[in-house]
Amino acid sequence: MTVSAGNVAVFSLGGTIAMTTDPITGGVVPALSAHELLAAVPSLAASGIGLRVQDFRRLPGASLTFEDLTALSAAISTELETGEVDGVVITQGTDTIEETAFLLDLYHAHEQPVVVTGAMRNPTLPGADGPANLHAAVLAAADPTLRGAGCLVVLADEVHAARTVRKSHTTSPAAFTSPACGPVAGIAANQVRMVGGVPRRGLVLEAPIREARVGLYTVTLGDDGALLDLWDGNCDGLVVAAFGVGHVPERLVETLTKLASRIPVVLASRIGNGPVLTDTYGFPGSEKDLLGRGLIGAGDLGPYQARLLLHALLAQGAEATTVRETFSAITASAR
Repeated sequence: MTVSAGNVAVFSLGGTIAMTTDPITGGVVPALSAHELLAAVPSLAASGIGLRVQDFRRLPGASLTFEDLTALSAAISTELETGEVDGVVITQGTDTIEETAFLLDLYHAHEQPVVVTGAMRNPTLPGADGPANLHAAVLAAADPTLRGAGCLVVLADEVHAARTVRKSHTTSPAAFTSPACGPVAGIAANQVRMVGGVPRRGLVLEAPIREARVGLYTVTLGDDGALLDLWDGNCDGLVVAAFGVGHVPERLVETLTKLASRIPVVLASRIGNGPVLTDTYGFPGSEKDLLGRGLIGAGDLGPYQARLLLHALLAQGAEATTVRETFSAITASAR
């Protein structure tokens, strides 16, 4: 059975999927329009799916900004509020897909799915995966079984939830995985085939109303904390990517305690898969010690996701109490 009806809006942001060779540098750069991307997928013409296409940006994934994504979120809402599309597809660079998807999911308040896709091999390479990924993403966006699923990531014929997806390889076409739970669906024979339940939606945040700077500090072996001191007075919030289940060297404890008394400091794990614990280890610099000193647990959110959530909260003017309550609710929703 094939999808035979529906309308999908396609927003192109650039990235590897839209790159061609630059005659000056000899490297590939974002150049293809959304219409040119879709022209490389002739099978979509036979799908019965109507496409509304918009060139939104032509940037490498690494150059996308919070401002770009805020504008994109608003454009998506405007499109969905017409009631004329069944889903949205976004094409972009894979460097930031897991972050883009998570942030868009925080702002997405509609039932229609938003599907982010891209390519690991640019169009000049043998076996370029962009057309297949775009085809699968459009099918997923149009499929009614994914209504209410929020923002999703589709590559290599797999459908992943924004909260769980990770980019786990630098070059493989199968780079995107969900280590904690696997994909929620696959694409085969032009059909979405569910392998798990529709992802549970979390909170939906309001659009940002102010600028915010949120730092990310990764703890490393032998860390003396000198670079951690530099964040004091230079950010509105900080995420600490700690060892294992939420541990830091003892010499960092005093600085983190001081920072947590001034700004929200979120304790995440640099591993990016599995939760930060709350009450198991008791040594100085352990998760129990740090949470007792005012740090905020990230639960199962990876450090990049925790930073995005903290940034979104601070950018909408949330107070420290609201930040703590939101992270607590996010942690509870994963149990």
